[in-house]
Order: sequence, then structure tokens, then C-alpha cells
Amino acid sequence: MSGDDWRPTASIEALRLRAALYRRIRGFFDARGVLEVETPILSEAGNTDPNIESLRARFDGPTSAGARERWLRTSPEYPLKRLLAAGIGDCYELGRVFRNGESGVRHNPEFTLLEWYRVGWDHHRLMDEVAELVGEALALVGRALPIRKRTYAEVFLAHAGVDPHRATDDALRAALGDVRIDGTGLARDDWLDLLLTHRIEPALAASGHIELVHDFPASQAALSRIRAGDPPLAERFECYVDGVELANGYHELVDAAEQRARFDADLARRRGRGAVPPPADERLLAALGHGLPACAGVALGIDRLLMVLQGTVAIAKVLAFPFDRA
Repeated sequence: MSGDDWRPTASIEALRLRAALYRRIRGFFDARGVLEVETPILSEAGNTDPNIESLRARFDGPTSAGARERWLRTSPEYPLKRLLAAGIGDCYELGRVFRNGESGVRHNPEFTLLEWYRVGWDHHRLMDEVAELVGEALALVGRALPIRKRTYAEVFLAHAGVDPHRATDDALRAALGDVRIDGTGLARDDWLDLLLTHRIEPALAASGHIELVHDFPASQAALSRIRAGDPPLAERFECYVDGVELANGYHELVDAAEQRARFDADLARRRGRGAVPPPADERLLAALGHGLPACAGVALGIDRLLMVLQGTVAIAKVLAFPFDRA
């Protein structure tokens, strides 16, 4: 702790830009009839994703209030889907989320996420809306970029020279070139992720486009639908600007049994790694069982978007007080 660590790390201009972005977002959705909602930050359930760690908190009040161990949300996805199943219609939330262990120049354990859902839409239609919103954000700093849509396979072939669906694991490793990685314990999706971060994203940094990448491998479906075919594909997309991943969206899975199977598979992987297995969200599963309407949803990282708007790679430059000054 130093004598100046009471000061914000973001400039006053950066904080004003954040406020302007929030106004633009709320105006964008208000004009489209998408309802702003708030959902709990603390939950009895955690995120089962093996690649995401949840922060925990303990409640010391009456036991009648429910489980004492609570999990800070990593996104508002599950409660938003419960609202969708209850019939709320198109909705969004702009709020804080938390991820344990994610701290560094580009990551803060506490950050701001914008998540929204469109009933009756697929991921292609939602991609267009994401690009519209990102375009409006860029306009705040006088930037305008064309939009480019490509499949996951097209991006890998263009920038890494391999077909991500059909190449052998050895070919994926070879495509990393002079990037040296200890491959012990790495699975196919790990090699694909390494190619994405070490080959694809640096290429996208100079693309001069709002990049929309869609149709991911089925093994990376997360909470998206899988489209049958050869190969089967996850109806999922990501949005990039300047090589920075801003948003991750899905044509949402609505099948409760399939979602439970995916939760179980996640928990098995976590146990295999010796990681904490958080409780799966039974209320989400009940909502899916009741009936989630066909919809598409997306999460967009506000701090990452602000980093792009300011042209910085340091997340502290867009936060009033990052984790080490909180």
C-alpha cells in the first residue's frame, strides 16, 4: 500500500466515457423495447464450467433463509433464463459479475457484463444486433468499422492454415509454429484455444472490422444448441474488435435433460481436475423443464469494450478502483 493508492486508476475522462456508454446502451434497448431487469448477485448455485471459478461468500443469518454458502455470479445468465421461462420477454441486465483467480493487466476479478436475450431469434439475427450496438459504442469516440461475418472454420483456415473440425491434434500443435507449449494433459479444445489466442486474435487485431465468428465446434457448445451435420456445430458466436473478444452469444439450449447432462459432464471434469464442484442450478433446470422460449442470448464485456474505445490493454485504465485498490 502506497500513499497514492487511494486515487482512481482511470482518468476522469475515462469515467465520463463509461457513463456515456451506459446511457447509450440503455437508450439502445429502450428504443427496441427490451426491458432492463436486476437479478441476484449471490446464489445458492455456482457455475459448473470447468474453465471458470466462482467466488464464494458465507451468510450467517437465519437458516430459514436458505443455504449458508453462496456463490457470486459469474454472469446473470441463469436468473435471466428463469425470467424468460416466466414469460418476461426480451430483457437485459447491466451489472457486476465475479470470477475467482482472473486478475492481471487485462483481467479484474470483479467486472461489468451486459447480457441480453431476444425471444424467437437465432444467433445470426442476434449477431447483427451485437454489431449495431458495438457500432454505436465506437461512434462515441468517432470510430466506424465495417462488419465481417465468418465461420470458426473460415477464420482458422485463413489465419492458422488448419481446419479446426478435421485436423489432427498433431496438426493443431504444428500450426502454433514457434509458440512453445507444454502439452501435458491438454485436450483438443485446449489446442484450439491456444491457436485462437496465439494465431487468430493477433491477426484479428489488424483486421479493421467488427468481426463476428460463428459455428463453433460442438465440443465448445457451452449453453448453446448443437446443429446436426458433418461435423455437428454449436450455434454460438463471438464478436471481436481490434483482436479483443467482446461478446459471446448463443442460440440458446432449451432442453432441460440435455442441460442437466452438460452440468453433470462439467462437474465430472472438475472432479477429475481436483477442482471444487459447485452446486448445479436446480432452479434453472426447473425453469427449462417448465419451458424456456426459443431465444438467443449474448454477454458483452463492458470493461473490454471500454478498453477498445480508449485504445488501452490495461483494464485498470477503465476502472475507478481495480482489485488491488478496492
